[in-house]
Amino acid sequence: MSGAIGRRSLLAAGGAAALVPWLPAWAQPIASGLPTVGGADIRLTIAHRMLTADGKASHAIGINGTIPGPLVRLKEGTTARLHVTNALPDEDSSIHWHGLILPFHMDGVPGISFPGIAPGATFTYEFPVRQSGTYWYHSHSGLQEQMGHYGPIVIDPADPDPVAYDREHVIVLSDHSALHPHAIFKKLKQMGGYFNHNKQTLAGLIAGRDQPLNDRVAWGAMRMDPTDISDVTAAAYTYLVNGHGPADNWTGLFAAGERIRLRVINASAMTTFNIRVPDLAMTVVQADGLNVRPVKVGEFQIGVAETYDVIVEPEDRAYSIIAENSDRSGMARATLAPRPGMTAPVPPLRARPLATMRDMGMGDMGMDHGAMGHGSAAPGEPMRHSMRDMKSAPTVKDTPAVQSISPMPVDRTGEPGQGLEDVADALTYRDLVALDRNPDTRVPSRQMQIHLTGNMERYMWAFDGVKMNEVTAPIPFTLGERVRVTLVNDTMMTHPIHLHGHFFELVTGKGDHAPRKHTVNVQPGGKVTFDLTADAPGDWAFHCHLLYHMHAGMMQVVTVRAAEDAA
Repeated sequence: MSGAIGRRSLLAAGGAAALVPWLPAWAQPIASGLPTVGGADIRLTIAHRMLTADGKASHAIGINGTIPGPLVRLKEGTTARLHVTNALPDEDSSIHWHGLILPFHMDGVPGISFPGIAPGATFTYEFPVRQSGTYWYHSHSGLQEQMGHYGPIVIDPADPDPVAYDREHVIVLSDHSALHPHAIFKKLKQMGGYFNHNKQTLAGLIAGRDQPLNDRVAWGAMRMDPTDISDVTAAAYTYLVNGHGPADNWTGLFAAGERIRLRVINASAMTTFNIRVPDLAMTVVQADGLNVRPVKVGEFQIGVAETYDVIVEPEDRAYSIIAENSDRSGMARATLAPRPGMTAPVPPLRARPLATMRDMGMGDMGMDHGAMGHGSAAPGEPMRHSMRDMKSAPTVKDTPAVQSISPMPVDRTGEPGQGLEDVADALTYRDLVALDRNPDTRVPSRQMQIHLTGNMERYMWAFDGVKMNEVTAPIPFTLGERVRVTLVNDTMMTHPIHLHGHFFELVTGKGDHAPRKHTVNVQPGGKVTFDLTADAPGDWAFHCHLLYHMHAGMMQVVTVRAAEDAA
């Protein structure tokens, strides 16, 4: 089950001392505890540097000389003071403290909450630490996040931690490319499926693989590609654990009999990961930094910007941590081991998933298009498809940013995510139950619906058909009001939607123990409903956390004002 590692991995594991200037101690190939950046005054410097993953070097942006940036460790009930210097010579920068509850002018979003940090300048973030758990930080300037501008946050609780564990490892997942982020975006604008190298083929049809001919013709008539699961795939990306590629094999150590807490952070730009540890069950104890009732799973899907804490109890052997891209074109890999130099088998990539009619917003109707009002066809005639009936979404503006409208979107919070439909022990949102009673259990006083729209052919993304640069007014909330929000996904991509400055309660039938989150994955053709208490005055970013989707327009501003100020 274990054995000697290869020469490259041995160099990575045994040559940790040489990597000290390049990686924080907690992220080095052989984990040796969690030294922190903390104290009364924390200083962070943003600068260019090189990143080497799997023996290949490429340009990147790091913080304090490391990629990921240093672990920021805070204490609930204290005051955080972080001095951030932008050493980039020719561009502004910023840091957003993802998931942290703080004054809006400390949120770190240029153009919304502050002007940004000019080259050579230092900005001091100062705010009370009002929570505990696992979070992260990243740039909100341009596409810097894609280049390595991110890092983990752990906030220790003021009271005893209800989660018992003997050792912890922070697992920062990310995607990195030698291509410049603007080059990636340009290719997506030129051809939405540019990086999809796993399309259906004639050879596959002849061999009886994937879709039969009738289904392929139907999907072609709708100008939809069932293999289009991820915009950017392993054709461009190396998937990283704590800055290390799969061949580098970052290794976290443990002692036999220990309960290990894995703090898993998806800090990627564009990648949804499916996480499993073969032969080892995981118990989910925290989601997005907040404690949940323990739930045992074999696998879970983690959207961009989500965090999950899990407990594992390994035996005296090595285990592989597998983070497979949702389109299964590649994976990040790490190892849990009781001793240095041990490895575990790495499973091959599983067969890539195919989108279904359910992913197109057809609910449970399958291919019964006539029942869906898409026009029936006479025998021998092709099916007539209309996936853009604006009558199904009267609040959506008819713009080029709307390629399709889901005819019958359904609540998919009881499903584990694309590609995991056949995994019996995979986590779903409905499995999550808050450990503590929700702080606000009022019935919402109003409801609103927001459609997630897009045009893959032109690579345009929007809310309700309106891109960020075309928005004329923010989404208004009155301070203290309780609102039920439903997100409807009219696209065939999963969107991780993040609201700054707030947590919200997912409506999944858990009553006053509904799971509270700051980011929610909305599956294609699906919908998610949450209850929001607008308790943080100010202007807040609201966006898809797929970086290029946000960059292409799927972002708006939420404003929270007292009733007398809003009048």
